Amino acid sequence: MVDTHGVTARSRGLASCHACLKLVPVGTHHCPRCGSPMHLREVDSLQRCVALLITACILYIPANLLPIMYTDQLGSTEASTIIGGVVLLIKLGSIPIAAIIFIASVMVPSGKLIAMFYLVWSVRSKSQLSPRQRTLLYRTTEFMGKWSMVDVFVVAILVALVHLGGLLVIRPGYAALSFAGVVIVTMIAAEVFDSRLIWDALEGDSDYSKT
Repeated sequence: MVDTHGVTARSRGLASCHACLKLVPVGTHHCPRCGSPMHLREVDSLQRCVALLITACILYIPANLLPIMYTDQLGSTEASTIIGGVVLLIKLGSIPIAAIIFIASVMVPSGKLIAMFYLVWSVRSKSQLSPRQRTLLYRTTEFMGKWSMVDVFVVAILVALVHLGGLLVIRPGYAALSFAGVVIVTMIAAEVFDSRLIWDALEGDSDYSKT
């Protein structure tokens, strides 16, 4: 019997398409299924991913500190941050909505950043710890990150719908732009990260993160 434990496509002379996961012989330039460019490993995957994650961390600071929206009512203006909006919803008794906003706007983005930094670290340190679970973490992080745009959508809907004869006007704040930037940059970081690198530690010390 042939021991296939820890065997990857690369060791069999195959490359996996990063888009549709089809296996093709190494040296194929384009995926025959989806037409995407083929790489044994994405070029400078970890370096580009870290740069994007640092950018997202920088954007995440004003996204939480600056007002995400302004409410103009009867001549007075009230600013609301993400956390301030959650606290206000709790005081108004809308706990389920507050929980959704908190999870989607605070827990998901911060959790995604932590998870992606951990995955980059695990690849750089050539960790042997459960590649299957780390791959599952990556897939989950990639999927859940798209739902952290809820706060921006809420503000956009309110700005479009709430305008009661000039008595009440809602305007987006700078935090909405920063928060949208965080979501977009982390989504790009997840796409840039080559999850195939997680499995390379099973086959030795070859560094494919730069090729």
